[in-house]
Formats: sequence, C-alpha cells, structure tokens
Amino acid sequence: MAVEMLEEIEISHLLGAVSHLVHLPMSQMWLDYDAGADVLYVHFVEKPSSTHSEMREDGIILDYQDNRLVGLSVLEASQR
Repeated sequence: MAVEMLEEIEISHLLGAVSHLVHLPMSQMWLDYDAGADVLYVHFVEKPSSTHSEMREDGIILDYQDNRLVGLSVLEASQR
C-alpha cells in the first residue's frame, strides 16, 4: 500500500474543513470524492443503503434510510 504525502496546501484545505465537520451531529463519517464527477460523498453509516433521497436547490443530495439521514452528496464539490 503506497503512502501519499499531503502537501502543505492540501493540509490547510483539510484543516479549514475540520471546524465544520466537528459540528455535525454524527460522530463517525466516511468520505469519498469522485474527481471525474466532482462529487463528494459523505456517509454517516459505514455501508449506507438509502430508501429515498432529497435534492436541495444548492446541489446537495440528502440520502435517508426511512427517516434517518445516512449520507449526503455534494455536487460540484471543488467549486464550493
């Protein structure tokens, strides 16, 4: 398994997000980024299985399993 070194600018971007992430009501999350589609996936359960989704006007898709929020997708993530 190759270990990638984070450059200084990447670390500063990550640190900028941390203050927002710790205010989320969930204590565990999994992140996946699809560079080709420019979509950031945030999951609040390890293997989410949604029963329905809600598209917001700001390009964020909320994924629910029944009434429980299990994840979200951020469209055009690099532009935010």
